[in-house]
Amino acid sequence: MNFKKTVTKLLQVALDKNPSLFLIDLKIGFDKSIVILLDGDEGVTLESCVSVSRQIEHNIDREEHDFSLEVSSVGVGSELTISRQYKKNKGRTLEVISLDDEIFKGNLTKADQECITLEWETREPKPFGKGKLTVKKTKKITFASIKKARVIIK
Repeated sequence: MNFKKTVTKLLQVALDKNPSLFLIDLKIGFDKSIVILLDGDEGVTLESCVSVSRQIEHNIDREEHDFSLEVSSVGVGSELTISRQYKKNKGRTLEVISLDDEIFKGNLTKADQECITLEWETREPKPFGKGKLTVKKTKKITFASIKKARVIIK
């Protein structure tokens, strides 16, 4: 079995042991450097990263493969890349940039396998007379039309 398949299989075993964790990215370099980026439904603890690291490190023969291993979690301001991350962040404020460079900032109210729904309030001119009204806006955005999305930390 080749190195990448071995790492992938061991990583899957580690993730199966902790189903609240999910893989965001796996990179294996030509120099056998392994970089694993995780997220979790309830966040990622240091113990979770250590557990995944040990599952891989203790099951690959160092005599056969000289490798480096880094297991970490996504950062607070990291981009959201998979639907499970959106579901995890329901109720939080997101900034979403669409493929046509429109920017939406709003509260994530829904997330499913195909799209998200953002809600926000804005001030708009009254239909008659002077002044402005506060209006609630809703925007449904498909994952296919999202260029970038991230959680806004206040």
